[in-house]
Amino acid sequence: MKQVMYIIVLLISLTAKAVAQEASIFPRGEISNTDNHTGTVWLKELNIPDSIFNYSITVASFVPGAKLDWHIHPGGQILLITEGIGYYQEKSKPRQIVRKGDVIKCLPGVEHWHGASPENRVTYIATTPAQKGKTIWLKRVSNEEYNAIQQKQDASFLSNKNAEQDVINLSKQKWQWMADKNADSLNVLFDEKSVFVHMGGSWGKEPELNVIKSGGIWYKKADIKSVSVNIIGNTAILLNNISLLAVVGGNEVTNPFIVTEVYIKENGKWMLGSLSFTKLLTQ
Repeated sequence: MKQVMYIIVLLISLTAKAVAQEASIFPRGEISNTDNHTGTVWLKELNIPDSIFNYSITVASFVPGAKLDWHIHPGGQILLITEGIGYYQEKSKPRQIVRKGDVIKCLPGVEHWHGASPENRVTYIATTPAQKGKTIWLKRVSNEEYNAIQQKQDASFLSNKNAEQDVINLSKQKWQWMADKNADSLNVLFDEKSVFVHMGGSWGKEPELNVIKSGGIWYKKADIKSVSVNIIGNTAILLNNISLLAVVGGNEVTNPFIVTEVYIKENGKWMLGSLSFTKLLTQ
């Protein structure tokens, strides 16, 4: 085992130097003509198992979209990703995106597959103990299985985009409620633990609602210059660049602000958790 780890460390070191020079230290090898993959795969065997060094070391290079069939390594396998972006997936588990520098441990007896992503090549060095038997090849990775990865990514991306727009719309509606002094709608929107940070201080939900209802601060009109949203799990962070026309203590004033709004999704509904004003030096 110490010999295996020594070889792995040596290969990583040599491969890192090769990448820095933008050229692989190992030959790409020959195009595989075996019936255990789809797409074009180049293979170069660096070590053939024998009675002393009973493990194989192979360099494999995949064109975009190329992938191995589902398979099992009785003795397990270690993949050292040296170039590109690819996929690795074990049966009944989510797939992983693998990139240059990643080390993947394929456990003994676990059904899995790996290959390139749709738009990127991938190259790895594979070391496989041979004493427990050869690779067991199973069924093809179907187009549905492979494309489902991209479909899930697209669905996730679309879901985030829809969530971003929902938060933008809600923020815009909030400014209108504040202008209308609609404390009832704001009461539903504001989380019980929400925090409001103004230039003159900070307070919680009830004081903010009281200020709005009494007209202590009348958010008369928010002219939105730009807006951006970051979705992190069930949290949305929105940045508004606005010019705010407000009436404070009976005096009408206009100031430019960056307003940071934090929304939390609870039971399928976005709640405002924090709102803070940062005054800009220029309009």
